[in-house]
Amino acid sequence: MSQDNEKMIYLETERLILRDYRKDDFFEYYRLKSDPETMYYLQDIQMITKEEAYEDFHMVLEDMKKPDRKFYFLHIELKDTHEQVGSVGYTVTSDTPIGKMVGAGYFIYPKFWGKGYTTEALQAIIKFMFEEVQVEIIRAQHDIANPNSGKVMKKCGMIFEGTLRSAFKNNTG
Repeated sequence: MSQDNEKMIYLETERLILRDYRKDDFFEYYRLKSDPETMYYLQDIQMITKEEAYEDFHMVLEDMKKPDRKFYFLHIELKDTHEQVGSVGYTVTSDTPIGKMVGAGYFIYPKFWGKGYTTEALQAIIKFMFEEVQVEIIRAQHDIANPNSGKVMKKCGMIFEGTLRSAFKNNTG
């Protein structure tokens, strides 16, 4: 599926639908990004108030319209029930002559952990990045207190390069 400013991103896997956010997704976006369990390892991007979430959500929707789009985080839902699973995607950190450099990530409701959904979603977005968006380098990181996130990355073919000596500390460090 090709992506340009006219078309919304829509990807399907065996069990999931990954798609751009729509205006009517605000409540689900807020619920996901404000959920303390889901965002436990990502407190630096957790939303606390509806106002804060609305501002962030509006920025995401506006960025989707830009020719130099930076945020490609997609709503994940189950194919059969359309229940929200979480979000997966990447942020363009640099656009070089050989391709884009991006930071990938995901946040998934705990009730869906350990079922392969995160791996399935990340594999789909990695394929999209390389085939449709001319991504050259993908970077991702996880909290050392959350080794299962690292396992997802490894299952998706990512290579462990090292541990940061100094980094932002969440409530776990």
